[in-house]
Parts: sequence; C-alpha cells; structure tokens
Amino acid sequence: MSHYRHTQFGWVIVGAMLGAALAGLAAAFLVRESRAVAPLVAGLLLLVTALFGSLTACVGDGWLECRFGLGLIRRRIRLSEIRDVQVVRNRWWYGWGIRLTPHGWLWNVSGLDAVELTLISGKKFRLGTDEPEKLAGALAGVPA
Repeated sequence: MSHYRHTQFGWVIVGAMLGAALAGLAAAFLVRESRAVAPLVAGLLLLVTALFGSLTACVGDGWLECRFGLGLIRRRIRLSEIRDVQVVRNRWWYGWGIRLTPHGWLWNVSGLDAVELTLISGKKFRLGTDEPEKLAGALAGVPA
C-alpha cells in the first residue's frame, strides 16, 4: 500500500519532442528525400516522449519506486537501504532525464528541485520532484 505517490509531468520535454516530431513530418512534405526517414524519426521522438515525459515516485510497502513515463524505465530502492534524505537543488546544467552528476545518479523530468538519498552503501541518488518536502517526508516516515 502506497502512502505517497506523485507524478510530475515534463511539459518542456513533451513539448519539445512533439514539436520536433511535427516539424519532421512537415519537412517530409516539403523535402522529397526526407519522406522515408521523417516518419521513423517522428516515431522515435514519440517513443522518447512516452518513455521520459513524466516521472512518478511511490513510497510504500518498504520501497521507494520511481519510474519514467510508461514505466519501462524504473528503479526500486528498499527504504531500509536509505541512510539519509535531504531536499536539494540541482544545478541547471545537470539537465533532465537520467544523468550521472557529481552527487551520484539523477533522475529528473523538470525543474531543479530534488530529494537526495544517501544509501547505506555510501552511494547517492537524486530524484527530481516538484514536491521535494512531501517526498522527503514520506521517505522519512512522515505522512504526506
């Protein structure tokens, strides 16, 4: 049973990918040589949108589960493996998506706010969210 669940939508990512897909399809009508390639590129951009257009965090049943978009890309961390939780702000150049930063792996879909987990192993993991205090509270055992 989940006591915290939140999905953050990546409006900029979705807008950019859909805009690029539409531009590619429009170019196919204008440039004859691109007619075979444009639908493939547009399909790939739509797939990226479906895979990375949102980020969901769920805390419950002893686990933190985070997943992008459709849920094909996911990560589960046992709550018992988390040593410390803190609200942090990412540098703008860390970007969006899945990134390796000086602070460990970052999963982010929009914005600069995140929750940084320090695991018992000493590794760190950052999860971007537009509700950092609520997520940190859920991970620390405070009802959301």
